[in-house]
Amino acid sequence: MDLAANVRDLLLSSEIKFIDKPIVHQLIRSSSSVAANYRSATRGRSDAEFYSKICIVAEESDETLFWIDYLLKIKVLNNNDTKRLRDEAEQLVKLFSSIKRTMKEKLNKNRKV
Repeated sequence: MDLAANVRDLLLSSEIKFIDKPIVHQLIRSSSSVAANYRSATRGRSDAEFYSKICIVAEESDETLFWIDYLLKIKVLNNNDTKRLRDEAEQLVKLFSSIKRTMKEKLNKNRKV
């Protein structure tokens, strides 16, 4: 949830041109999806359900990082304002990708038994 709140806080202080608003909305959607799907994953009823949701969380984390990088590239955001946010998103991508790999191994191991 921190990532989504931090994205919102950053964007509140940014002046966004009309043409860039759809891209900013993508960033808001992907970052809030990380939080919502992680919450859903932790309430999963099975390892398979948890894995399914964690796959979405990993994907949405990576998408959030993409939108941050894109908004930096087109100069809607600047490096100074987004460094902490970008670092946070990058760490989440690594974390959830690792969890995803571990869960996949666990599920594959359980299938073989």
